[in-house]
Amino acid sequence: MFRKKESINSKRIHIIGSVASGKSTLARKLSDDMNIAYYELDNIMWERREKGDRRRSEEERTAILHSIVYQESWIVEGVHHQEWMRESLEQSDLIILLDTPKQKRTFRIIKRFIEEKAGIKKGNYKQTLRMLMKMFEWSRRFENEEKETILRLLKPYHSKVKIMKS
Repeated sequence: MFRKKESINSKRIHIIGSVASGKSTLARKLSDDMNIAYYELDNIMWERREKGDRRRSEEERTAILHSIVYQESWIVEGVHHQEWMRESLEQSDLIILLDTPKQKRTFRIIKRFIEEKAGIKKGNYKQTLRMLMKMFEWSRRFENEEKETILRLLKPYHSKVKIMKS
């Protein structure tokens, strides 16, 4: 875990990690503790609509993110590491990479599926067996492919990167 002092001094925080790594939970906690708005990259990537989500263009995503990262304080979280979101890394004071063990992510994926299917929690998308399988695939892909890509992406920002295992 990072020291409380670091979170107090950081007003612009980018959290990145796999599905079910704890990004949203950490973002909500920091947001509440520090009274800073947080934003999910998924909700920048997708326009949420009643009749189904629409994938925003890269231009739309870049404009929305730009309007966020030039505010005085913010927390941005997501697994995305494409070009459109790099401005968030550049403008952040602190970048947290959640490198949660795969077994813990697998448990959380199953738990999320059950809680959302039972109506205990509400997610951004409808939980289906197909979505459950996608989450397992995303978790596997993060472990086997994307983590190394993200670590390379974060190298230029090494002085402000904190890697957390839980």
